[in-house]
Amino acid sequence: MNNLKVAVVGYGHLGRWHADKVKAISESELSFIVEPFAEAREKAKEAHPDCQVVANVEDIFGKVDAAIVVTPTSYHFQVVKKLLEQDIHVFCEKPMTSTVSEAKEIGEILSKKSLTFQVGHSERCHQIWERREEYSNFFEFSPVARINRVAPFKGRATDVDVVQDLMIHDIDLLLYLFKEKPISLSSRGFKIRTDKWDHVSTDFNFSSGLKANITVSRNHVKEMRNLEVTNHCGTLFFDLFENKLLVGKGEEQSDFVKEIPYEKRDHLLIEQQRFYNSILKGDEIFVDYDAGLSAVVLIEKVLESLESGKEILL
Repeated sequence: MNNLKVAVVGYGHLGRWHADKVKAISESELSFIVEPFAEAREKAKEAHPDCQVVANVEDIFGKVDAAIVVTPTSYHFQVVKKLLEQDIHVFCEKPMTSTVSEAKEIGEILSKKSLTFQVGHSERCHQIWERREEYSNFFEFSPVARINRVAPFKGRATDVDVVQDLMIHDIDLLLYLFKEKPISLSSRGFKIRTDKWDHVSTDFNFSSGLKANITVSRNHVKEMRNLEVTNHCGTLFFDLFENKLLVGKGEEQSDFVKEIPYEKRDHLLIEQQRFYNSILKGDEIFVDYDAGLSAVVLIEKVLESLESGKEILL
């Protein structure tokens, strides 16, 4: 197989970007766009006149090798299930599914197939994570970590709460960078703009002594994405919006604060290239089913804590 026939399922804000990336990669061919809404289908036809634009996912069965699922989260399960049952490789945007039970059903299907299934946790693509070992001491010895992902209201993804919309990024990032799972969590949040959680702050406790807080909001006054790690070595401050690392080491001879800019990358392009490489070359899946499941499990526990007002033991 030299060239993959690919379908993009969902042509909304993010789907448009994914369609462009499919066309930019030599191993992939944008064969179909699936979009149920007529207005969006017309936009897809105008932007990609050489691609077939259809209304139903069933229209691509037997005609593509792989699909990128960029529908609203509430539709992920039913779309992914149909695609996998048709032996189509799937790259599903985060979160994998809305519930743990749905995620486990996807796992049952995958256990009987030899398919590539990748989840779209794009925050792993920051170039600075490749330098993590240079600062490994900051991630050890029971640090305190804080992650903020806040922005003014944009009117998107209101079919789900801010936990599934935004915190999902940072839960995966927390698990990815610290290589351990929390033993308990507690959350507090507010429903401000919608009838769902719009602002949530969650504290995570780990057996190693690590304590972490993730705060997300889609009703903030400005946009910020950052991760801060502090222990006896000093502080690392990753500005994920401006693509720079600020280092404050606890050493007498060091500068008070050192600023290290890093390369801005096209995360969607990287994710898609890794997806195709795993299909064509057998490369390790970039973000696999187990990682996707771990994030969905914690999302469900965060929501349980929000609804109950209690700490949740994991």
